[in-house]
Amino acid sequence: MSSVQVAVVTGSNKGIGLAIVRALCKQFPGDVYLTSRDPGRGQAAVAQLQQEGLRPLFHQLDIDDLQSIRALRDFLKEKYGGLNVLVNNAGIAFKVHDTTPFAVQAEVTLKTNFFGTRNVCTELLPLMKPYGRVVNVSSMVSSSALGGCSQELQQKFRSDTITEEELVQLMTKFVEDTKKSVHEKEGWPNTAYGVSKIGVTVLSRIQARLLNEERKGDHILLNACCPGWVRTDMAGPKATKSPDEGAETPVYLALLPSNADAPHGQFVSNKTVRPW
Repeated sequence: MSSVQVAVVTGSNKGIGLAIVRALCKQFPGDVYLTSRDPGRGQAAVAQLQQEGLRPLFHQLDIDDLQSIRALRDFLKEKYGGLNVLVNNAGIAFKVHDTTPFAVQAEVTLKTNFFGTRNVCTELLPLMKPYGRVVNVSSMVSSSALGGCSQELQQKFRSDTITEEELVQLMTKFVEDTKKSVHEKEGWPNTAYGVSKIGVTVLSRIQARLLNEERKGDHILLNACCPGWVRTDMAGPKATKSPDEGAETPVYLALLPSNADAPHGQFVSNKTVRPW
């Protein structure tokens, strides 16, 4: 088992994920794994970074596939005895003008952005070594979507005592409500992506609380962040930030020094803690 430190970035063959890998290759004192669903695209991205003089490693990961997540978990456990940095970047978004029915968009978006991310956390968080860093890439859209929820839902999502089970029930209810076309009546905003990122931000708050309760002495810091509006396939060419600029806040959180005890359980954008 190696004593080498290891970082993993999910969904990192392009866009912000690729930029995060690039930055970690330059700054993180250990092995950095670029992951993607499609091994061909992943290897091509690794080759691209190698041409820049960097040395990322590749591992296949499809966060929609539990077997794929567990294969990565077993690999990390066997080779490294755990994990030092986890950046949950993988996510999807339908385009604004996509004509896919909203209920389908809701189910597909939440399957990856919330449930897939949650599955990665369930399998990999137990592997986090002391002084580990976990970054869940959320979005400012989670804040605006929260503002579009009913007061009752806002209260639940802001609660300091909400459990993971309760959050899962709420995310499941949103998908069910869209299928019945009652989501607006039930107090939900009209954005599947926004609700999926509410889920990611609230999940991060819950996970940080559990780390405090169960592993206080391990000094693991876990946060959600917004990379900003970044020029990617997802956000389009008009966005204000380059992918490398979008990577700055996730990388800052991934590399918080070992003597840091904050931020933890926060929603961070432009390296600044934002109110939730």
